[in-house]
Amino acid sequence: MTTLAAICRPQVPPERLRELARAADDCGLDELWLWEDCFWGGGASAAAAVLAWTDRLRVGIGVLPVPLRNVALTAMETAMLHRLFPGRVTVGVGHGVQDWMGQVGVRPESPLTLLREYLGALRALLRGERVTTNGRYVRLDQVALDWPPTSVPAIFAAAAGPRTLRLSGELADGTVMDSSVTSAALREARQLIDQGRAEAGRTDPHPLVVYMRAFAGTDGTQRLAQAIRDQRVDPASAAAAGAPSEIAAVIESWARDGADTVALYPPSDDSDPVAFVRFVAEKVRPLVN
Repeated sequence: MTTLAAICRPQVPPERLRELARAADDCGLDELWLWEDCFWGGGASAAAAVLAWTDRLRVGIGVLPVPLRNVALTAMETAMLHRLFPGRVTVGVGHGVQDWMGQVGVRPESPLTLLREYLGALRALLRGERVTTNGRYVRLDQVALDWPPTSVPAIFAAAAGPRTLRLSGELADGTVMDSSVTSAALREARQLIDQGRAEAGRTDPHPLVVYMRAFAGTDGTQRLAQAIRDQRVDPASAAAAGAPSEIAAVIESWARDGADTVALYPPSDDSDPVAFVRFVAEKVRPLVN
């Protein structure tokens, strides 16, 4: 069964997050995903608040940029969230937007090397291991978590290019793909991920999360068409519009192409994020198998 999620864009004022979180919990939303975009709010702190305000809602952080965060800090944040809210949080990591990383002076020469070293160290720390490593970017000297998670959590990786997709299959437990992906690229991504999994001898599940723009309402189809004409949206990318049944049909099409979770987010001019969350949970969710 496809997991249907909604995304709380980072442009939503922090003061509205409690209202949105409680609405998501009350209306039965599967998951709420949060973005850590520079320079809005912190992903781990936002996730902790949402989890504390809700009883059953699952939360995804998609994603923490690895150049910005020391791997030991990410391990500490992840372990704390999992101990406080077991089974309710998914943490994703990724390259980050390179221009933003340059702004804060942490842009790596080789993002792929950094992500490889980071994923290996992060997963070892979350297994409760004492880690010493002297990589190109990740350097740890006898580091171990004093409060490791009680069970080893899944770590997802954001990926788009072939090498990063293979790396995600090798070292991550799931992959996050943004809304620029096409259905053909999604099918190819699954093949590349599986190559990485095979090379690493992995047979565990590897879910794919796809972000999708959703233009809801009676004028949604027209708004999406205008966004395509304005070249703000690629017509082949992950986007849906119109009535709940039309959006559900698009979601199911992407699920057939390999998406395990589809996370919907509204266009930037949407003024009511709470209404959007309710629309996803109450109108679209019942129509998605």
